[in-house]
Amino acid sequence: VQLVESGGGLVQAGGSLRLSCAASGDPLNNYVIGWFRQAPGKEREGVSCISSSDGKVRYPEHVKGRFTFSSDNAKKTVYLQMNSLKPEDTAVYFCALPALCDYGNNMNFWGKGTLVNVSS
Repeated sequence: VQLVESGGGLVQAGGSLRLSCAASGDPLNNYVIGWFRQAPGKEREGVSCISSSDGKVRYPEHVKGRFTFSSDNAKKTVYLQMNSLKPEDTAVYFCALPALCDYGNNMNFWGKGTLVNVSS
């Protein structure tokens, strides 16, 4: 399985970005992809995952309402729409799988990441 992120860049606070993660490999039907990020000097944290109890996307409180996960199964691509960006959202963003919330950061496959830099 290969995961390739794109869409990062420099944006002013309050702006928006949409990240993409293209997946390849087989099989992918039962895999769920989520988003993580790692800011300089900080631990990697999840920003979207899938609940095993109801299949819904979960977000941590500090991005809830601003970040939205979506997927296009036909294209094997997932997205992270990020609105109202803040300087503290600056990080390298990774997609990974299988991103069930119960797994935490214990993913089998990671992309190489894309840098998001939010200026104040």
